[in-house]
Amino acid sequence: MTTTDKAAGQTAVAAPTPEALRALRRRTSVVLVVSQILGGLGVPIGIALAPVLAVEVSGTEAVSGLAPTASVAGTALLSIPLASLMTSRGRRPGLVLAYLIGALGAGLVVVAAVVGNFPLLLLGMAGFGAASSANLQARFAAADLAEPDRRARAISTVVWATTIGAVLGPNIAAPAGRAFTGTSIPQTAGPFLWAAGIFLVTGLLVAVLLRPDPLLTARALAPAESQSAASRSLRAGFAAVAASSRARLALVTVAVSHTVMVSIMVMTPVDLGHHGADLELVGLVISGHIAGMYAFSPVMGWLSDRVGRLAVIGLAAGLLCLAALLAGTAGPSHAQTAAGLFVLGLGWSAGLVSGSALLTDSVPQPARAAVQGLSDLTMNTAAGIGGAAAGLIVAQAGYGWLNAIGACLLLPMAALALLATRGGRGDSAAAGAVAPAEAVTSAEAVASAGPVGAAGPVGAADLSGPAGRPDPAGPGDPEGTGR
Repeated sequence: MTTTDKAAGQTAVAAPTPEALRALRRRTSVVLVVSQILGGLGVPIGIALAPVLAVEVSGTEAVSGLAPTASVAGTALLSIPLASLMTSRGRRPGLVLAYLIGALGAGLVVVAAVVGNFPLLLLGMAGFGAASSANLQARFAAADLAEPDRRARAISTVVWATTIGAVLGPNIAAPAGRAFTGTSIPQTAGPFLWAAGIFLVTGLLVAVLLRPDPLLTARALAPAESQSAASRSLRAGFAAVAASSRARLALVTVAVSHTVMVSIMVMTPVDLGHHGADLELVGLVISGHIAGMYAFSPVMGWLSDRVGRLAVIGLAAGLLCLAALLAGTAGPSHAQTAAGLFVLGLGWSAGLVSGSALLTDSVPQPARAAVQGLSDLTMNTAAGIGGAAAGLIVAQAGYGWLNAIGACLLLPMAALALLATRGGRGDSAAAGAVAPAEAVTSAEAVASAGPVGAAGPVGAADLSGPAGRPDPAGPGDPEGTGR
């Protein structure tokens, strides 16, 4: 059941019974996995074809990089407005709006290609980036109702689902383009029309099936004293990050891992070309990289839950350093470059999954949506700057130096992780201040919980598992691992 508190403008839901909660977790996971598969079919089309289409529309290669940059900028700029909408109305409206904006952006790209308008193309690519923002936010939606000691696995399952779309998406681009042969739509623009249709279907799927809303349900299960309009504001999100060293580490981990991956990945095809690789070989190397990014994310989720978030953050730093060493010293060895890109994908996966789980652990439930939007803004802004700078670095100093600089970017992340590890349970007081335990109540208490309004839920939480364990993100375990 869904209700709305008109005074506070907040949508609320009734707290489910323990049995209904377990069923809702499964249902939510399935809906998010399917949406990721569909969204993953559309997003890679923009990554693969945006530079090509930019050249066709503008008539020069000098501005070819602006189209994918516009998409990254759109993803970053829309992160905070979407997070604000999710904070007030729940995950479902935010995800649906993001997919609708992505579909509109894809449509504008097609129109720009038909009329030959480059500024309109950039505007369309910025809107297209909203679909990427939806795909990123879906991982946090998976964490909303997950048991704390399974939170990283819930995130990694949704990340893994992207593998299917990421692999199939570029392969359907050519057939999708040929489908418009004989029309006024250029062949390179046809796949964007296909992507628009995919985003509309995905938005419809989320709108119809992601019910009840996972974020609003999580709030219904949270302690009443933690619920207020102020606690859900963007300002509260910034304050939560400022108050928690673990949250700052998580934010840095996600941003640095993404920036290092993007910066090295975007220039690898150029370096391979300089050493005589053909397009088929470049495609194989990038496919291996994508496999490393997504296919092994469940392993990273399992490790994050079993051995701890901090340990996997350390693993991410080590893998990314190894990747920079392999790729940066490969030279004409295409096999070594391929190995480096595969390890680069593994490092990104470890950093994204463990960092996202630690970020969710480290802040109070009401502020999570705002903090998660801040995380996506930070990671995409940093990656956009890194991707733009990567070309300049390679042009001036070479691909090897790009990898060396990427490895140096990992130093703050490694230093913060080391400090957090040495701090151990000494940070428990701070963690307890920003991440109160989501205590388990009896089945009878949860079953008797009523609707939730802006002032807070009537029932208490059942987010920490059937055994009645306290939330590992609580005061006794600031790392959020239960260990």
